[in-house]
Amino acid sequence: VYKYTAKGNLVAVLSNGTAVLGLGDIGPEAGKPVMEGKGVLFKRFADIDVFDIEVNSHDPKEIIRLTQMLEPTFGGINLEDIKAPECFEIEETLKATMNIPVFHDDQHGTAIISCAALINAVEVAGKKLDKVRIIVNGAGASAISCCKHYVRAGVKKENIYMFDSKGCITTDRKDLNKYKDGFAQAKGFPSLEAAFKDADVFIGLSIGNVVNKEWVKAMAPNPIIFAMANPDPEIMYDDAVSVRKDLIMATGRSDYPNQVNNVLGFPFIFRGALDVRATQINDEMKMAATLALAKLAKEKVPEMVLQAYGGEEFSFGKEYIIPKPFDPRVLWYVAPAVAKAAIETGVAKVKEMDWVAYEEQLKERLGLSKEIVRVMIHKAQKRPKKVVYPEGEEENIIRAAHTVYSDGIANPILLGNEKIIKKEIERIGYDEKEFQIVDPENCDKCDSYAEAFFKKRQRRGATLWDAKNLIHKPNYYGAMMVEVGDADALISGYTTSYPNTIKPALQCIGVKQGFKIVSGMYIVIAKKETYFFA
Repeated sequence: VYKYTAKGNLVAVLSNGTAVLGLGDIGPEAGKPVMEGKGVLFKRFADIDVFDIEVNSHDPKEIIRLTQMLEPTFGGINLEDIKAPECFEIEETLKATMNIPVFHDDQHGTAIISCAALINAVEVAGKKLDKVRIIVNGAGASAISCCKHYVRAGVKKENIYMFDSKGCITTDRKDLNKYKDGFAQAKGFPSLEAAFKDADVFIGLSIGNVVNKEWVKAMAPNPIIFAMANPDPEIMYDDAVSVRKDLIMATGRSDYPNQVNNVLGFPFIFRGALDVRATQINDEMKMAATLALAKLAKEKVPEMVLQAYGGEEFSFGKEYIIPKPFDPRVLWYVAPAVAKAAIETGVAKVKEMDWVAYEEQLKERLGLSKEIVRVMIHKAQKRPKKVVYPEGEEENIIRAAHTVYSDGIANPILLGNEKIIKKEIERIGYDEKEFQIVDPENCDKCDSYAEAFFKKRQRRGATLWDAKNLIHKPNYYGAMMVEVGDADALISGYTTSYPNTIKPALQCIGVKQGFKIVSGMYIVIAKKETYFFA
């Protein structure tokens, strides 16, 4: 079924709409646009197909039974926006009874991403995971999962102080469910404000605007704040950093540094799980994703990522502890890490992988080769050059030159009969001002180009008479424009053979000193892929 059907690349995003971010219990129909959006993210970031399934039920048993019956259709189940504590029961039961991955993103997504950020933030702050005291505001599905994951990463459970709407979670409280009880402390704090004094880390996973500047001032040196409530964080970034210059801060928003965004997790975790046909997403796979993200943040950021963020420079440090959501490298860092962990822990049906080939396959899922071409275009747009087209009378060349000009890539120079070119430009409907037109048969620089060519080729038998005749040929004229600096590049070969195109360039420009062999690279852009031939 995995070989002959779409099951291996198909995930169900399943929700009853009882815990939609920032909106609460709005029901399955109102939650449908959110689930559809989730499907778009799966496709955009990991090329995974999605059906969104909205369930009209608050009964965990009904949701469990429905999901179990869907197993033949899907390669994985992403549970979404189901309120606590029901979400725990639903996921636990499904994981125990199904042979495909089941993942509640609201629980584990934030845990995986924020843990990667925490690992790096603690390093930047010069602290140790097993020593930091953490204050957590919120005790829902996300908070519980985050704290469990932090403990697996090395945080001491006795150093975590969790707050819900009724205050600090302590062992003397009688209103705790079994999930909150797992983080109850024998001795707590009388208030959230009191807990901030000398705290190393604050994790916000509840409501916004509950922290003020004075609380931030009271924290330990080099404090860490993850204010992840959306759309309004627990304290605004500008307010927090205004009182603590040593603060390392993350939020759930894209307009501030260090965005903790679940899109850094679920598409790539499912990609790795699906590609090895994992039967579950276990703790080891989640931690593998966390460590891969933490590692990637320390790597040099390539230009394609910088371009996606307006050319802004960033490198590992206080304002860059987690990769950017539009960093394409996340796919081939996280998915293989998850897939390897699945194989190593025995939950994968695929037992062996060619990891080099797998990485290339992942890159092509995103069309990375086309992304490389896009980076080339952006580079050209920063400093447009003069490009000469010897076949300037041809309609397709004029159209290509128009595109180059319109996109700000280069300033085109068309060679050929001026009347013919202008007539063709008018017929197509372009503006003559976009182009510089030069007629090699009737030009001001023919004599000077011929002299320069003669000096370059006289020891190889060329005469001045030969030079003056050759220079009227568009490919020779264009190549001499490049040689003397009147143009920066030449594009030719649309109507001429390869020898007749390359020979003028070799004679006019020649080979760089120290080299004897000329090599070419060709880029073929097909419907789905871009090929480079050298």
